[in-house]
Amino acid sequence: MLESAPAFQTLIRNARILDGTGAPAWTGDVGIRDGRIAALGDLAGAGAGTVVEARGLAAAPGFIDVHTHDDRAVFQEADIRPKLAQGVTTVVTGNCGISLAPLLPREDPPAPLDLLGGAGDYRFGTFAAFLDALRAAPLPVNVVPLVGHGTLRVGAVAAIGGPAAPGELRTMVRRVEEAMDAGARGFSTGLAYPPNLGATAAETAALARASAARGGRLCVHVRDEFDGVAEATREAFAIARAAEAPLVLSHQKAAGRANGGRSRELLDLYAEEGADVPFALDAYPYEAGSTVLDPAFAAQSREVLVAWSRPHPEAAGRTLAAVAADWGVGPLEALDRLQPGGGVYFHMLAEDVDRILLHPRCMVGSDGLPHDTHPHPRLWGTFPRYLRRMALDRPRLTLEEAVRRITALPAEVFGLRDRGRLAPGFAADLVLFDPDALRDNATYADPRTPPAGIAAVYVNGRETGQGAAGALL
Repeated sequence: MLESAPAFQTLIRNARILDGTGAPAWTGDVGIRDGRIAALGDLAGAGAGTVVEARGLAAAPGFIDVHTHDDRAVFQEADIRPKLAQGVTTVVTGNCGISLAPLLPREDPPAPLDLLGGAGDYRFGTFAAFLDALRAAPLPVNVVPLVGHGTLRVGAVAAIGGPAAPGELRTMVRRVEEAMDAGARGFSTGLAYPPNLGATAAETAALARASAARGGRLCVHVRDEFDGVAEATREAFAIARAAEAPLVLSHQKAAGRANGGRSRELLDLYAEEGADVPFALDAYPYEAGSTVLDPAFAAQSREVLVAWSRPHPEAAGRTLAAVAADWGVGPLEALDRLQPGGGVYFHMLAEDVDRILLHPRCMVGSDGLPHDTHPHPRLWGTFPRYLRRMALDRPRLTLEEAVRRITALPAEVFGLRDRGRLAPGFAADLVLFDPDALRDNATYADPRTPPAGIAAVYVNGRETGQGAAGALL
């Protein structure tokens, strides 16, 4: 007589279920079959190929990192390990106008495109070719790709410091349409960065409109996060309004020496401008940001750490002030000598970070830079730090609500219909963690230390370390 097959391939028993909806947690079991959640509840007596005892652990949907620069990292499990280590199962790539396609440069791309690599890393002449490579690769995580404004401009605009000519704009619109038809999820821009400084609001809206017409989102790194942050945020809403595009405001902050407390102004602005524009935002739970080395950013910061430098790799991990002192020059001259490079900028206040994170439409994006020599600790620590800071140490949110904002909310914003919740029929992206032990261990001095308290991570039903199971979403 043949034995019947077990009901589930994996059965997680006695977990504290945080289902992603924000509803109160409850104790129960999760049955996984064929990459999906097959059942939830009291599954005592059910057979399974693997039974995981999860008493004392929370089970939540896999976390969704809505703001990454993992376009190249997703091809290598070692490069994406920082995300898996903190419970992230899905990453949104192509942010800040920086996507790995469509571009075949003859020389190394300008900043900030160099955050993804050099000329040899930009090997996809079309967005479709990039997505084909993703589909063919053993992906460790799920990928939600955006097409980037800066990448489009570098590939199409001759005088990149100014507005696109009519023919150049038509070329970029066509490439956005091609990217969306191939499977992109939206269009991103980084209006503060050199490739996009000459881009008008009308140009940006035309590209966002091409994306929105095919169901895409508009993700905006605003033109100024410092003294002009209010005007820049209004511009982002105006572009979204003109494009009829749902808006995501990237890594929102009130940064700079004179801008402490201006998060209150931003919250008022969201309420006013968001009355007729569907929007969400993201932020990370740190008072320092990180991007390419820039004298304007350095001038607005209390301190600057060198994250990487092509001509002086030995400077990574040191403060700009210390490097300048060793060289006997001023900080700005030292910064110039370090170019091209990246920095970590201490330029925010904790109260502003928390105020923005508490906005009901605020998701979490690590903005981690996986290829930096000495990265910002957010690369390894964002999600455990967020949960500890907002829900566990000094609770401003319930744990259930904090989990919703990194699971179901981003799934809703990016149109991921079968992600972000623990429910029958949903993809089995899942993280088991110990709320008491959960903590980020990455620091500015030692930024690559993995977090504690993450017990197991499942991507499409497969536990990490058992083979790549990610998908292009």
